[in-house]
Amino acid sequence: MNVAVGSTNPVKVEAVERTLERFQSSITAVEVDSGVAEQPWSIGETVTGAENRARRALAATDADYGIGLEGGVARFDGVPGLSLIMWAAATDGNRIERGGGPTLRLPDEVARRLEDGAELGPVMDDRLGTAGIAERDGAAGVLTAGLTDRSRALGEAVACAFGPFVTTGNQATETSESH
Repeated sequence: MNVAVGSTNPVKVEAVERTLERFQSSITAVEVDSGVAEQPWSIGETVTGAENRARRALAATDADYGIGLEGGVARFDGVPGLSLIMWAAATDGNRIERGGGPTLRLPDEVARRLEDGAELGPVMDDRLGTAGIAERDGAAGVLTAGLTDRSRALGEAVACAFGPFVTTGNQATETSESH
């Protein structure tokens, strides 16, 4: 099985490789535009970014599947604060499936900086005195003291988006490209 990932970020590529390892997939990383803001601010915008990455990765290759991953932030009714969210989309060119990963609350100081227009990765780097945290443990790893990390969290989203393609009787009844 050949799979194109709509990103060259090593953490996103690793998330797909680890999740699909048992299928002995050939993974190709493709730099594509998400078509959304660098810092998506809702589930809708984050899902759209993942969908765009999946479609564009598939279109740029001769892979069997395209997978897109996108991280964003959102507020939820009844849940305090601003949350980090992760979504994946998988497509075979005929249908597209989506899956969400873990959600975790961001510290208020980080949320304030994002509300002022900053992006999560650089804010976390500044806060930690690091560089490139988004290409390593990510905010998920830092904010859970390593109980999870960005690759594992994104991998859960990949599993939920890709699962319907490898199971029987798990096809949605909606139009393949709608959401």
